[in-house]
Amino acid sequence: MVEEQSKDLSPSPAAQEKHSTRNGGLSALAVFLSVVASTGGFMFGYQSGQISGFLEMENYKARFAEPQADGSYSFSASRQGAIVGLFSIGCLIGCLVAGKVADVLGRRLTISICAFVAIVGSIIEVASTTHWAQFAVGRLIDGMGIGAISATVPMYQSESAPPAIRGPLIALYQLFVTLGIWFAEIVNFGTETRSDSGSWRITGGLSFAFALILGLGILFLPESPRYAYRVGRVDEARQTMARLANLEPYDPVIEAEIKEIQQKLDEDASSGSGQPWYEIFTAPRMLYRTALGVVIQAGSQLTGANYYFYYGTTIFSATGLQNSFETQVILGSVNVFCTFGGIYVAQKCGRRISLMVGAAWMFMCFMVFSFVGQYLLNHDDPQSTPTAGNVMIVFACLFLAAFATTWGPLSWAVVAELYPSAYRAKCMALATASNWLFNFLISFFTRFITDAIDYFYGLVFAGCCFALVFIVFFFVIESQGRSLEEIDTMYTLKVNPITSAKWRPQKEAPPAGE
Repeated sequence: MVEEQSKDLSPSPAAQEKHSTRNGGLSALAVFLSVVASTGGFMFGYQSGQISGFLEMENYKARFAEPQADGSYSFSASRQGAIVGLFSIGCLIGCLVAGKVADVLGRRLTISICAFVAIVGSIIEVASTTHWAQFAVGRLIDGMGIGAISATVPMYQSESAPPAIRGPLIALYQLFVTLGIWFAEIVNFGTETRSDSGSWRITGGLSFAFALILGLGILFLPESPRYAYRVGRVDEARQTMARLANLEPYDPVIEAEIKEIQQKLDEDASSGSGQPWYEIFTAPRMLYRTALGVVIQAGSQLTGANYYFYYGTTIFSATGLQNSFETQVILGSVNVFCTFGGIYVAQKCGRRISLMVGAAWMFMCFMVFSFVGQYLLNHDDPQSTPTAGNVMIVFACLFLAAFATTWGPLSWAVVAELYPSAYRAKCMALATASNWLFNFLISFFTRFITDAIDYFYGLVFAGCCFALVFIVFFFVIESQGRSLEEIDTMYTLKVNPITSAKWRPQKEAPPAGE
């Protein structure tokens, strides 16, 4: 029955010739799908960006902080770490659950349900009065929804986007993360002068709008064509792939991609894969890929981007900017502006060279920043050493430029492209969970560590950036412009990552002119 319905849609040979390209074109549906899905990234960034402002607001501190002898209120390191860190713990739990749910319910419905879980968490936060534990539990539940979204959205985007534009469309997710952080900082800056609970409840209440946009908007979009094909909805998958690539359903490009998907499904069936969860470690070449994804996602945190936001208030005070909300807006603006460049890098530059150059650049920035901060900046009176402060500001911004154009967006793209269809949901859930685990560890322990070693903490991140250069060089395959099935073949055949950019399937003749 499916074949008979599909044949009626087959275009004439002339139409096939007119629409056929190597990878398809840019369609409005593909862009719209990625923008709506990336609202999940905006929610992630918005929740991450708002809490640092809350901790500085007088009404928030009076309700949830600990009273001091002088009548003021202050957060202990443990209470502040719990309020901030429980969000990351919730995200970690959400990631681990998302893989199974996405395989059972589909990518699209999973994203919608998780958006409404985040709404429940936000309601608990905004309804909190004087019990900090209630607010922390709200962040935990909010994190469960957003963590599941952070694992499912890049997977949904990677399985839907045509190969030629997959990189920049996934990079939109990171752009929306930075936009979310920036917008939260802007709203906090506008409300922090209020003396009532509106100073923090207005910012928290806006979370509802973004969750509703994602939760309802995603229902009007098609299911991931690769998931649809896996569960037997073949004609739906073909139609969706054609619409997303701006091609006819029976264009040779779509036919080739369908053939690749079917071939991979046949290989999975013949090997009995996709059954026990532990096959993400035991199936051929899967331990390598699972571990690599975990390292890449953990590495995106260990680059140390959050470290600069933590120290922003201190270093910017050396130039007379005493308002921490102004500091956050400045750093957030640099982050957003440079992430637009990340979309260009994702489309025009290879994954490997971009990640290696970005990690090396961030290593250099950290070395300068840490040593200048430790030895040249007056820690007691930063304004007395303006030159050191200016140098640190410059290298903080240079670091953020490197992160926003390379590791910020491309770490999501590389991991989303890394796994075969049978294991993609489980592996991406585990990899994204590692991102949230290190997010929690950094957010909880940074204050304790900096109290002990001050700016030398930056050398830890410098060492991580240095190591990431070699990890990418020796282990990450160049995947730009390739189909997900072709990338799977490259890892299965153990193609040398160093020469992977030149690799061609034996059955495929090199393009004309090469």
